[in-house]
Order: sequence, then C-alpha cells, then structure tokens
Amino acid sequence: MEMLHTILNRSPEIALFLSLAGGYAIGKIQFGKFQLGGVAGSLLVAVLISQVGVSISDGVKTLLFALFIYAVGFESGPGFFRSLGRQSLREIVLASVLAVTALGTVILCARLFGLDKGLAAGVAAGALTQSAIIGTASSAIGQLNLAADEIQRLQGNVAVGYAVTYIFGSFGAIIICVNILPWLMGRSIRDDAMRAEAALLAGARQYGPGESPAVPDLVGRLYRVEAAAGRSVAQIEAAAGSPVSVERVKRNGAIIGLQPDLALQKDDVVLLVGRRGGVLACGASIGPELMSSEGMDAVMVSRDVSLTDRRFVGHDIEDITRNTNAALKHGIFVTGLKRGGAPVAMTPQTRIEAGDVATIYGSAADVARVAQAAGTEVIASDKTDFVYHGVGIAVGLLVGLLVLRAGDIPLTLGAGGGALLSGLVFGWYRGRNMALGNLPIAASTLLRDLGLAGFVAVVGLQSGLQAVSTVRESGISLFLVGVVVTLVPMLITMLVGRYVLKYDNTAIFAGALSGSRSANPAFGEVLDKAGNAIPTASFAITYALANVFLTLLGPLVVAFA
Repeated sequence: MEMLHTILNRSPEIALFLSLAGGYAIGKIQFGKFQLGGVAGSLLVAVLISQVGVSISDGVKTLLFALFIYAVGFESGPGFFRSLGRQSLREIVLASVLAVTALGTVILCARLFGLDKGLAAGVAAGALTQSAIIGTASSAIGQLNLAADEIQRLQGNVAVGYAVTYIFGSFGAIIICVNILPWLMGRSIRDDAMRAEAALLAGARQYGPGESPAVPDLVGRLYRVEAAAGRSVAQIEAAAGSPVSVERVKRNGAIIGLQPDLALQKDDVVLLVGRRGGVLACGASIGPELMSSEGMDAVMVSRDVSLTDRRFVGHDIEDITRNTNAALKHGIFVTGLKRGGAPVAMTPQTRIEAGDVATIYGSAADVARVAQAAGTEVIASDKTDFVYHGVGIAVGLLVGLLVLRAGDIPLTLGAGGGALLSGLVFGWYRGRNMALGNLPIAASTLLRDLGLAGFVAVVGLQSGLQAVSTVRESGISLFLVGVVVTLVPMLITMLVGRYVLKYDNTAIFAGALSGSRSANPAFGEVLDKAGNAIPTASFAITYALANVFLTLLGPLVVAFA
C-alpha cells in the first residue's frame, strides 16, 4: 500500500486515468435496462483509489471542467437561442418550471434535514443527474469567505451528495417518463409517436444512415436527339415541367461547348439532369434514351452552403425561386435545408434565416458559383479551429471571475458557468457563420467525455477519504433526500405540462419532460418505446434550456441553502 501511495503521488495522472478506465468498465455493466454510466463509474473508482491517499492539483479539475462545459454550451448554443421564441413557449415554460421547482425542493430539503451547502449542491447534481452542477457549485463555494479547510470540506461534500443520489436520479427519471407519464396520459408513447410521424410525413419517407431510395428524385439520363433537332438548349430546358438542365452535348463523337442558344442537331447525344419526372417528360420530346455513351458521364457534387446573402435571408422559398436570376440558379437543385443542424421542411412558404444550411446538388462549377453568391460553403474538416475556441474558453473563464453580491451573499457563475455561457454565445455565432469555429463531432465528444469524467474523477480522488466517512454517517437519509429531489420536481412539472400547458401527445411530452431534466437515460428509453425520432424535437429544445438552467442551480443552491 505504501508503494502504491508513493507511485500515485509521484504521478497522480496515473490515478486519474485508472479511474477513467475502471469507471467506464463498470459503467458498461447493465442492471436490467439501467447502466451506471462512465461518469458515475469514474467517481466510484476514484473514491476507491483515493483510499490509498492521492494528491492532485485543483488546476487539473478546473481545466477539465471548463473544457466539458464549454463543449456542452457550444453544441447547445444554436438550439438554445433559437428556442427562445413564441413557437417553443411550452418547452420554455416546462424547462423553467422544473428548474424552479428543483431549486425550491433542494433548498427546502436542505433546511429540513440540516444539509450544508456542499451536500445540498451534491444532492442537486446527483438527484437531477446534472453533473455540471458539481463544477458550478464547487466554484461558488470557492468564492465564499471561509477558511481553506472548510471550503475543502464543503467541496468534498458536493461529491458525496452526488455519489449517493445519482443512481436513483437516473432510475427515477426513467420511471416517470416511461411508466407514470403514459399512465397519466392514457396512451402509450409508441402509439402517439406513430400517429405524430404519420401526420408529420404525410406519406413521405425519411431515410436513415446507409439508406437510399431505389427510385431517386434526382437523376441523369442520356438521349439521342431526333425529334428535338433544331431546338436550342434553352428551349429544351424551358419546356420541362420541372427544373432540368442540359449538362453535356456530344456531336460527331466530341464534347462541344454549351450555350443557352446552342441548337441541337440530329444524332447529338445530350445528358439531362434534374427531377426524375421532369427528365422523363423532357427526354420523351428529344428522342430515344441511351444506356451509355463514352465521355458523357458527368461528375455531380453535393455541398452544404451556409446562407448569408440578403437576396436569400429573410425571404421565403417561393420568393427566392421567382426572383433569382436564371443564370445563377441554372443547373442547381436544393435537396435539403437545415437550421441549427435540424432538418427544415421545404415548402414555398418556408422562410430562410441567417445561418440556414442548404444542401445543393449540381456540377462542381454550378455549385461553386451559387455558393459564392449565396453565402459560405461549409467544408467538412477534421481540424479544430483552436483560435476561435481558445478565445471562447478564455472569455468564459474571465466571465467566471466576476462576483456580484446580494448583501453578504456572493453570486458568481464561476469557471463552469462562465465557460457555459461563453460556449452558448460562441456556438450561436458559429451557427450563423459556418466559416469560423469548426469543431468536429469527434473532437467535441472527446472534450465532453474526457472533461466531465476526468473532472468527476479528480473530485473523487481529492475527497474520497472524507466521502466514505460521511456516507457511513448519513448515507441513508441522504439517499432518501435524493429520492424526494428526483421525484417531486418531475411530478409537478408533469402535472403542469398536462393540465396547464395542454400537452396531448405522449411521445412529444415524454421527450420534453426528459429534456427538462437533462435525463439522457430516460430519453433513451423514451426513444426506444417510440420507435422513431418524434420525441427528439421537443427534447432538443428543453435539453438545451436545461443544460443552462440546471447548471446554474449550483451557485444558487450555494447561495440560498
């Protein structure tokens, strides 16, 4: 034991990564449909390792948490600010009700059961399964005008409260969203999800990864000119029922230059590209279809373009189609539209907003021309924009240094809250200017997973000895407090959603309720029951809000508990 103590104190990073490895191994073990998860597992393993005595710097803890919470804010930024509108008022109210009732329940339980600020914040983090509260509460405790050893004790108690209450925090959310909510609504999640999907798609089909239609909408076909001899390229395209472009013409075995006024001759070979119906109708008036022709296979590309030009932003699709110069839109087909990463239905009345991303299909030259005129081409890259994100994290840490006082009570976001708000703002700006701030999904996932699990592991390593002692003294009562904090806010919010906000679809309501609690395990179960993605939209809005609201409970609990 003495040798292990010596090794881990000479190189405490060994203890950190052993905690991560062991924690994620334990977190994979399933108990029925419940998994502890890597974060809680890392905390438990870190507490065990800490029993040999480990000393690790607070700076490591601050750095890891800042990386995690900034990445969370950056991902949630576009959705968070977009959700603050009239169309999502129900979701905003739902997330606000849960946050307010959770804060009130924690403070009431803390006073009834005599919990100190650290234990109260830990209960909030575990029972609400919002691990980020650990960081914001610990930062707020560090700003209290207390002795260093008392601050260390309170910060250690945050980890204690989290460890004791986390498991039921996850399990209780699943019970309410998957079992109690359908009972209250009188309909199953699956039935309502299927009903909502049928209404949303109206007979259309959505394709998953690796799927494609056997009869695609956009096609390219070859025709030998017979009936269309003497007609110009422009006349051929104008006669089609839907947008069609002549991409190549071959005459006497050679590819010739394309101009709108080029007159086709008998036995020319033309390549038509466009919507399937338009191509077939147009081809019938040209001549017989060919299976192949040497040199006539054109390469088409599909690119994402972030729309920023005033000719598009603020206008609906019908207006854009009618007023855009014919030469600009020639040969271009818009196959999709996304806003904040979520698909947007393309109807004539769909209004384009700044930062919307259109997926454009056409030849490389045509796509490049439109991308330059409409905005910025979003180039897929595995490189992280460290200039953008370095400034973002630095700004967040500076904001976290600010302290406001309500009388003798210090109110501060701390490093965690500051990094979260900075991430939200920088993520929102990235959504409007896709040329800046690239953060690949893999890089963001690493920041979130390593940042949070590493932070929690450091907390366990620093306070594990003290945690074990406190759990022995108050584990049962603390666990019961966690049960109350888990169930009461969700039950109140569920009743408000059903009878005040008038949610009438079980699947959509379950997604919104699980998002309001940032309850990822519960949402996973909701999706499993739904069998489709219907609960995702409402979950995304409330989850983005909950990541902010619940995280900011940390300093509020410290201030008022």
